[in-house]
Amino acid sequence: MELTASQIQEDYRASRYTALELVSAFLERIERWEERYNAFISMNPDALAQAAALDEEYRRLGPRGPLHGVPVVIKDNMDYAGLVTTAGFAGFSSAAGGVDMVPGDDAAAVERMKAAGAIVLGKTNLPDFAGHGTRTRSTVAGETLNPYAPDRVPGGSSGGTATAVAASFAVLGLGTETGGSIQNPAAAQALVGAKPTFGLVPLEGVVPIDATYRDVVGPLAKTVRDAAAVLDVIAGPTPEDPATYAATGRIPIDGYVAGLSTEALAGKRFGLVGAGWRDTFLPLAPETDELYREAVRALEAEGAEVVEDPFAGSGWVELYDERPSVPSVGGHGMLVYLQGLGDDAAFRTIEEWEALSGQSFQEGRGRTRERAAPAAPTATEEGDAYQAWRMAVRARFRSVLEDHRLDGLFFPQAGEPIRPLIEDAERPEYRPNNHAELPSNIVNDIGVPTVTVPFAYYGDGTPFVVAFVGDLWTDAELLAYAYDLEQATAGRVAPELGDAPPPG
Repeated sequence: MELTASQIQEDYRASRYTALELVSAFLERIERWEERYNAFISMNPDALAQAAALDEEYRRLGPRGPLHGVPVVIKDNMDYAGLVTTAGFAGFSSAAGGVDMVPGDDAAAVERMKAAGAIVLGKTNLPDFAGHGTRTRSTVAGETLNPYAPDRVPGGSSGGTATAVAASFAVLGLGTETGGSIQNPAAAQALVGAKPTFGLVPLEGVVPIDATYRDVVGPLAKTVRDAAAVLDVIAGPTPEDPATYAATGRIPIDGYVAGLSTEALAGKRFGLVGAGWRDTFLPLAPETDELYREAVRALEAEGAEVVEDPFAGSGWVELYDERPSVPSVGGHGMLVYLQGLGDDAAFRTIEEWEALSGQSFQEGRGRTRERAAPAAPTATEEGDAYQAWRMAVRARFRSVLEDHRLDGLFFPQAGEPIRPLIEDAERPEYRPNNHAELPSNIVNDIGVPTVTVPFAYYGDGTPFVVAFVGDLWTDAELLAYAYDLEQATAGRVAPELGDAPPPG
């Protein structure tokens, strides 16, 4: 329990255990608790063999990389060669009545994790097509629970990854985010979640929502150091995703782990949350406000200064509310993704899937409107309008930072405690998407990074988590700020698992 990637490397050097022994122990823990918490959609049948091979490699050559022999999980909208990718959707699983979607190779980020020595134990649950930011229930695998409070939401859409990491079914994991899907489960489950700058981490091999403007891949971990270690592995340009060439020259030469410091907050200035930032989920719930003020005092104790509601009077809320939509963004991304599945895939277009399954893709996704043509968004006037708006919003964001001489923002990730899993006993299927997220969806639309840090717990034992937000390409700085606060406060406490039947 609570093992970290860095501790595992020390333990391997000291020959305390082998990768095979470690993976076996994690698989035993999963077998003990998975039926209760339902973090996984599928398991990697080769995990033990891969661990044994890595042990032999270690004996001959030493560690393959910084994640050598580290048990990890990946969200099941990310490709792993030879395993079914369901994206939570029963239509992409023959076991659930659909057609198996099996990629021919790994997603780029997964390939990099494996190259660094990580062992993928399995693929984790997510709401269908990552379409919910509060709850994690899929048509292929059902409901994932929160190990801190099974009667509360686990966060979404990377809730399966978060539960696997928080409950120590794995050491760390990969999630994806379009509108809070790394941050929200991190906040619900007391984890470090790093939502990177758009374009820093490749999206190739990831079932998209908006791969043109907003989707990102990032780590969920128990410590900032582990999150930084993952980012060191998965960040950077690749021809598999040309958008990542925007990161050229933007990644620290010595890496993200090397930049962590317990003095990073000294002399820095941060903006605090307020009504100038958004008009939802504010004012903070009383207990949230109390814990937030404690966190601000901890920040100041590390030498930082704060500015109350720097966006007040800037017109920020009004400008954000003008956000235009881009109808083709999902269809285009899905077309590109399916074409990358490989020649041996059962289908490579939606039309082929519909012919094989006898189902309608819109109906399968719970939609009835006509499917938009998959035009590249950058070739449409709607896409041009969105990009013009995004540039204007980024300019306003930067002007606020500059006017107040801010190094970043420091917010509670959510404005209230996490929601009940069942909101209304008389309507158990009522599933509102109502996580009280404060940084997202705004940071997703403008592409800037966010890092969450566990800080404290509410009176009922559920987590209170803070978030650092910065301008584009400040991922290293945010991780350093988060590390400083984490080391000063040591806020994370492991959940205690239980055998009670699932709620409802």
